[in-house]
Amino acid sequence: MIHNFDFYSPTEVLFGKETQKETGKYVKKYNGHNILIVYGSDRIVKNGLLEEITSSLKNENITYHLLNGIVPNPQLGKVYEGIDLGKREKIDFLLAIGGGSVIDTAKAIAYGLAEPENDVWELFEHQRKAKACLPVASVLTIAAAGSETSMGGQ
Repeated sequence: MIHNFDFYSPTEVLFGKETQKETGKYVKKYNGHNILIVYGSDRIVKNGLLEEITSSLKNENITYHLLNGIVPNPQLGKVYEGIDLGKREKIDFLLAIGGGSVIDTAKAIAYGLAEPENDVWELFEHQRKAKACLPVASVLTIAAAGSETSMGGQ
């Protein structure tokens, strides 16, 4: 039997050719000024995607910092590294470039930066609920990660 339900998802999804070149415009729309770009491998450097995105950010006068090396089934140590970097650089926005693991890592960092007095791991252990989170956007490099439209992380 199918049950009735309401679904509300305030995520803005942009799709289309060359939309990555408009990343700066959308980061600015959501008040990103000093952002942390989170990504996995150097593949996005080699194929030019990172350059297209950072050029777009520069055109909007958005400062950015890089955190790479995110692996599938991301490691908590990388989340803490991102939180430390975010605190030092006063990050106000996270941009994930990649798939689900990269997006989930960026979300965890965003939660950790929004509530720096708490250990982000407590959220995953269900010891508390988040009260705040920095904005997170993503540029997908794979089809249908799913993490780009939800507020949770695995």
